[in-house]
Amino acid sequence: MGEFELIRNYFAAAPCAQGGEGVALGIGDDCALLAVPPGEQLAVSTDTLVAGVHFPDPCDPFLLGQRSLAVAVSDLAAMGANPYAFTLALTLPTVTTDWLQAYARGLNQMAQACGVALVGGDTTRGPLSLTMTVFGHVPSGQALTRSGARPGDLLCVGGELGTAAGALPLVLGQRSAEPAIVELLLAHYWSPRPQIDLGLALRGKASAAMDISDGLLADCGHIALASGVALQVERDRLPLSNALVAFLGRADAEQVALSGGDDYVLLFAVPPNRLSTLQAAGWPIHVIGSVLAGQGVTLVDSVGHDITPPVRGYQHFRETP
Repeated sequence: MGEFELIRNYFAAAPCAQGGEGVALGIGDDCALLAVPPGEQLAVSTDTLVAGVHFPDPCDPFLLGQRSLAVAVSDLAAMGANPYAFTLALTLPTVTTDWLQAYARGLNQMAQACGVALVGGDTTRGPLSLTMTVFGHVPSGQALTRSGARPGDLLCVGGELGTAAGALPLVLGQRSAEPAIVELLLAHYWSPRPQIDLGLALRGKASAAMDISDGLLADCGHIALASGVALQVERDRLPLSNALVAFLGRADAEQVALSGGDDYVLLFAVPPNRLSTLQAAGWPIHVIGSVLAGQGVTLVDSVGHDITPPVRGYQHFRETP
């Protein structure tokens, strides 16, 4: 099967590739053409997933199709952008019909759930990797960034932490658990749900935001650096799922919540006078700390003692001691 037949059979014919609002021209030409509404800015983000680094190989291609798009769309949610299109650069060691069919089904299911249209991409031969470029739009001047947090703001997250990272022993076949726990943990790992609507709700309210992908403490560090502030995280306020605690125990559940990554929930700073409005609207917001004058990130226990761990999250190029 040739490159263009592969694209035509498995991707161009998918429901998510049939255009949509803002897509003037999709798959089939040298470029896609996207229309940005007047008064809005284009938000663009690229994510690459590499076999053996970001996901186990082999794995279920249907689940991989869901995960590979969801983690990219999460970046748009973090900016408060409306997602509307994406491209896929797919590198495959071999062309396998069953694998492509399953991957395309998972990709299409997540694309329709997120409201994004596949508008192009590329296919090549090589070690398995997937690169998604996602496009969204946001009213000019209203994008959420990492650089606006100010002393006095509250530090918040948009949901429970650590559940996806806690699933890794199950993903890798290292442990077993009760079916209900397995189902919940694996769903968070393979099918994260980008918090698109929460990102839209935070426009004009949050002072800074990003999504949690590398670990809570590591990603707090990005906001602290960009905003020129210090962030203090309170360990006892971490929102943990009952399934995660039952599977790992409290201490290990806290550890993966702090540094495990792959949560894809929003991390944001918000002035106290704006928090009640968001909570009254029913958003699953948890206050986990505060923004202070200074620099860096500190984890404290129930009496305020500094218990910051040396390893705060995932880094691709960390040197081995």
